[in-house]
Amino acid sequence: MNDRDAGDAALEPLIRFVDITKTFGEGTAAFQALRGVSFAIGKGEYVAIMGPSGSGKSTAMNILGCLDTATSGAYYFSGAPVHELDRKQRALLRRHYLGFVFQGFNLLGRTSALENVELPLLYRGMAPAERRTAAMAALAAVGLHGWEHHVPAQLSGGQQQRVAIARAIVTDPLVLLADEPTGNLDTVRGREIMDLLTALNRDKGITVLMVTHEPDMAAYTRRIIRFVDGQVESDVRNEEHA
Repeated sequence: MNDRDAGDAALEPLIRFVDITKTFGEGTAAFQALRGVSFAIGKGEYVAIMGPSGSGKSTAMNILGCLDTATSGAYYFSGAPVHELDRKQRALLRRHYLGFVFQGFNLLGRTSALENVELPLLYRGMAPAERRTAAMAALAAVGLHGWEHHVPAQLSGGQQQRVAIARAIVTDPLVLLADEPTGNLDTVRGREIMDLLTALNRDKGITVLMVTHEPDMAAYTRRIIRFVDGQVESDVRNEEHA
């Protein structure tokens, strides 16, 4: 990362990893998935996390999303020491500040698009009328007005991923974590999803972190962090969007 990039991240570090390690297993079976990973991400950044299989990128994403914890090191979210939080506190952070988009969509098969998007708001205890209004607005934001009452089997892969993105943004998260969001889509639908993520970052100011192995998709982002063997090999600005 050059000096300008480091300065950008330091202005308002929404996320900071400091010497993060993650070890799975014990003794001779121990495997160190992350080996002292450090980086900072500013509010509103659009970042791709890349690397070969086994490089540690998905492990890093799980820790970022409070789905797992580091073995050692420090993780700060908006200044809060996430590494010191208990399970309940991490769940609250995840529920109120993070949105998730996965390769497999993870929609409830017998539930309408609208009801799928309402689900995070149901967990928050929001009143039915209020959460329905918010879910309708989220579906409209991803171009699915008129598709609210269709179940996943009645939607294309691209539409299903749009529903998943609507579900992720309905809570107005600070950060959207996308793990191979175009992995199950053809090229055309994949580009549509990347255009949508780009618009959400540009127009709503949502910080987007995306794990991908596809250079064509990483090219949409403004910064690329590359993992190799559990370490950050490079952290560079995407010159096309500098």
